[in-house]
Amino acid sequence: MKPASTSFDLALPARPIAMELIGGRGHYDRVIAAVLGAHTSVWIATATTKELMVEDARAAPGRRRSLKRSAYVSILARLDELSARGVELRLLHAELPSRAFRAEIAQHPRLVRGGLALRRCPRVHLKAVIVDGELLYLGSANWTGAGLGAKGSGRRNFELGFVTDDPPLLDQVQSLFERIWTGGECAGCRLREVCPGPLDAGSGLPDRALKKRAKSAR
Repeated sequence: MKPASTSFDLALPARPIAMELIGGRGHYDRVIAAVLGAHTSVWIATATTKELMVEDARAAPGRRRSLKRSAYVSILARLDELSARGVELRLLHAELPSRAFRAEIAQHPRLVRGGLALRRCPRVHLKAVIVDGELLYLGSANWTGAGLGAKGSGRRNFELGFVTDDPPLLDQVQSLFERIWTGGECAGCRLREVCPGPLDAGSGLPDRALKKRAKSAR
């Protein structure tokens, strides 16, 4: 008997698209810069989720701006600012985020209350970032400091990916993201019995385990 197919069982016809190949530091300069400049939405898909630091050249109150080196701040602080401006933030992840991520998000009540929507599916292994429905990153980098963050070239992972604004590809990837997010793949999942929380139960509830851990980290 042929196994049942899903929306992810696809091989689309070849066609030319405009794209930018990025590697190493290019992930930070291109993808994270786009995230920080988002106006309407940021959708993130990642297998592993860890604390991610970004450069912060802004001077702290009462202190002069330094030209020698940038300070660093958690990207969660910047996502909190985006949330305050009404930007929709989604994070689809496979593993429980790192302890440092959980401790940091606990410092941002707006994100914990849903400003950063988190949903967990153990089968997620795709790495994607979609900004404003207009820019798409697909590649190897997880949402981690070594993958996308501001780590130095001698410490970051060797990552490769591409960025595009191709409308059909954006539509296809957003549709697949939304299908996982809303539990569209849950009914036929063979790992349902060991899933920490099927997303089709209760119309895709947030990662309550993460919220519980965030509260305990305060």
